[in-house]
Amino acid sequence: MITTRFAPSPTGLLHLGHAWSAVQAHEVARAAGGRFLLRIEDIDETRCRPDFTDAIYRDLEWLGLDWDGPVLIQSERGETYRAAVQWLAEQGLAYRCWCTRAEIEAAASAPHDGGPPAYPGTCKHRTPPWPETPHCWRISASAAGAPLIDDFVIERKDALSSYMLACTLDDAEQGVTDIVRGRDIEPLTPGQMLLQHVFGWPTPLYHHHPLIGTADGKRLAKRDKAPTLAGMREAGVDGRALAADLRRGVFPVGFGVLAD
Repeated sequence: MITTRFAPSPTGLLHLGHAWSAVQAHEVARAAGGRFLLRIEDIDETRCRPDFTDAIYRDLEWLGLDWDGPVLIQSERGETYRAAVQWLAEQGLAYRCWCTRAEIEAAASAPHDGGPPAYPGTCKHRTPPWPETPHCWRISASAAGAPLIDDFVIERKDALSSYMLACTLDDAEQGVTDIVRGRDIEPLTPGQMLLQHVFGWPTPLYHHHPLIGTADGKRLAKRDKAPTLAGMREAGVDGRALAADLRRGVFPVGFGVLAD
């Protein structure tokens, strides 16, 4: 059975871009008689807020997007994520990293496509400092047989897990067969496929849809205070009509698909 999911982080109110992605994931599932799941990715306890989680439920109901089964809450699954990291460490596939962001930027030889710099492997064979020194955990991509992939973080210093590990593990446990998400996340796919290979999880089909933005080509983002679904609802917009338009690729005036 085809199973998709919508997995927002409650770090702010949802905007039109989130609705665009949720509608597409919902449509892929329902058109095939499959399941559409909702997951709350709230592992970053310093930025996520319960009121934003409540707002996600209201926004989806306003759009007329129903979901199947209970909502998976990542903040309740810390032990599951830690057990996965421990298993990787026992297999020699993960190591602690004490580097700061500044140290990584100084040591890295080249950036990744304009994104964060590649990790140079500083801590892979490093003598540990004081045990209580804060550290993250990284995958050893070379030990996992993928030397061209960066040693990405699988457990953060300041959160229950990393997005890479928690998202991939939860997709596997929930039986997600098709992942519908924006093209901005596409660069993370090889690392998630590496985790699927290492753990023996099935690899879903990935559908990376174009992003939407303003008429002047600006991408929608929470940090830029993009117009929210809550604001549209308060302004009297019909959520179900909006969702129907999005299914047809029709956007509100002033918004549209961004060029690659």
